[in-house]
Amino acid sequence: MRVSFVTETWPPQVNGVALTVRTLAAGLAARGLGVDVVRPGGDGRDGKVELIGARGVALPRYPGMQFGLPAGSALRRRWQAKRPDAVYVATEGPLGASALRAANALQIPVVSGFHTRFHDYAAHYGVGLLAPLVRNHLLGFHRRAQMTLVPTNALHAELTDAGVDHVRKLRRGVDIRLFSPDRRDPALRRSWGVDDETTVLLCVGRIAAEKNLGLAVQAFRALQARTPAARLVMVGDGPQRAALASTCPEALFVGTRHGTELAAHYASADVFLFPSLSETFGNVVLEAMASGLALVAFDHAAAQEHVVDGLSGRVVPPADARGFITAAYQLGADPATRRRLAANARRAALRCPPDMVIAEFETLLVSLLHGYPDDRLRAVA
Repeated sequence: MRVSFVTETWPPQVNGVALTVRTLAAGLAARGLGVDVVRPGGDGRDGKVELIGARGVALPRYPGMQFGLPAGSALRRRWQAKRPDAVYVATEGPLGASALRAANALQIPVVSGFHTRFHDYAAHYGVGLLAPLVRNHLLGFHRRAQMTLVPTNALHAELTDAGVDHVRKLRRGVDIRLFSPDRRDPALRRSWGVDDETTVLLCVGRIAAEKNLGLAVQAFRALQARTPAARLVMVGDGPQRAALASTCPEALFVGTRHGTELAAHYASADVFLFPSLSETFGNVVLEAMASGLALVAFDHAAAQEHVVDGLSGRVVPPADARGFITAAYQLGADPATRRRLAANARRAALRCPPDMVIAEFETLLVSLLHGYPDDRLRAVA
């Protein structure tokens, strides 16, 4: 089987979509499938994955990020010459939309991934009135695919209710060898100016308006009033970094981290704060759980799917800001509860190995080919 991925974001860009799509593509390639990825940039290779370049334009207010320009004619020529058995479209921008049209025209089955709630971002960037239009575009896009993959039961129900009638759930995995409590690093904690007994709160991800990080700062302030030595560490970068740093100069903004360095930052903290309500999932939740961190999040997306309140973390009703702050304060002040929740979080993360997710993805692709009304495509599976 040969699968062509189309995405407008790919490493070295750091975001959940880029990392998820790379994991899926590399995972299929490791299982012996032919995989290529069309994304903005030049041609090349990423391990066993062939990279196909497309034109892109920088995304306003997000240095280093871009969206792809339409490439329908080029994709038609490529896919006519080297026809994939299925196309996975990960993003709904101009490049993704042109890929969807090209694949439909060539009768190549399309799997779409619903990765980002762009309509929820609108209010954070002063264009809230456009949210219904953005949502309608997203729904129309996914209705034209033959299968749409989502990571949670809640999103499955939401899209199905909105008339996307071919939704399938594909859960997310986490690298439990990379993200582990064993990577806790006393030297790293010393560089943060804390000892073994001092509570460190951690946020990881893009520092942007839609991430609601101001609430994390409020939670830190509440704990700081009781424990002045407490520390807030922000891993990541983004357009709100300077403004947030001026609001909370005591916080440590350490920039983007990768691989074992990122894993050490997780494991060396004590409480993970995830105040976002704009996520379709939030890979950082599973990474924190695998790292053995007690966490506080809203009952939404990954936390709703994987965290049991009071057992493997603290989850509070969506938009209950006071409840979020209270939960963070209580965990920050209670080491025994933190240790219990952290141990259970790690156990829960062990049930999410990436290899199992990749196998499920391949099974979904095979089921799509069996259901597609082209005898030649069915024979491929």
